[in-house]
Amino acid sequence: MQYMLLIYAAENAGPQPGTPEFDAYMKGYLDITQEMKDNGVFIGGEALEDVSTATTVRVRHDKVETIDGPFAETHEMLGGYYLLDCKDLDEAVSYAARIPTAPHGSIEVRPVMLFD
Repeated sequence: MQYMLLIYAAENAGPQPGTPEFDAYMKGYLDITQEMKDNGVFIGGEALEDVSTATTVRVRHDKVETIDGPFAETHEMLGGYYLLDCKDLDEAVSYAARIPTAPHGSIEVRPVMLFD
């Protein structure tokens, strides 16, 4: 079963770039990603650019509207994702709990709906 692990955190939460803590934080990402690959569950995953670079697109009455910024005002922003192929939800949750952002943000785990 495929699961999307969506990584959320407030801007400026957690270790800041340029600090030794940030280096350890990023090493945690490299380590968990390598473990996912080694275990054969990793399908894909990437970090996202800062939320200030987002563009939201809406179509209303056949008119395309674009808005700078994210879709919703929220405290936590989507910062990246992993797409995994796990045997079950428990396995997906076990990986989510070890993502370095989990202690100061949240990881949303959602099954992927696959269409034939």
